[in-house]
Amino acid sequence: MQPEIRWLPEIQLIGISLSMTLETYRVDDLWRTFMPRRYEIPNPVSEVLFHVQVNPDTYNFAPNMPFEKWAALEVATVDFIPVGMQVLTIPAGQYAVFTYSGDGSDAAAFFRNIYTQWLPKFGLVWENRIQFELLGEKYKKNAADSEEQIFIPVR
Repeated sequence: MQPEIRWLPEIQLIGISLSMTLETYRVDDLWRTFMPRRYEIPNPVSEVLFHVQVNPDTYNFAPNMPFEKWAALEVATVDFIPVGMQVLTIPAGQYAVFTYSGDGSDAAAFFRNIYTQWLPKFGLVWENRIQFELLGEKYKKNAADSEEQIFIPVR
């Protein structure tokens, strides 16, 4: 699989975040909290959901290394922030974009292949910036025919 390389402009999001590690992965808790409240967000650009990971500067993929996960929507303006939500700005930058298809059961292996095989194969280097997945109309949680786009920051 060859990634598509894209330069993205700055993106403004409003959503909910939760700190976790690979060992204490609580992404289901995050989405259970966010989904009933997503309609509170004013000025969404679309209904496409952003599943975002913000790593600390010292992130090294260790199983016990904390990071932030976000469930969010892109917004046109940040005039109002619902109670309990926050703004996250994804700075402009270059991304390798991969399409993941499947029920998620092999997602860990898919990500491992991105970092250890595909990026080196195409002469790309992972950059510790915000990474995210776009969950659009083809995304169906736990379904074999689900599809999402994965955006990995590269240089």
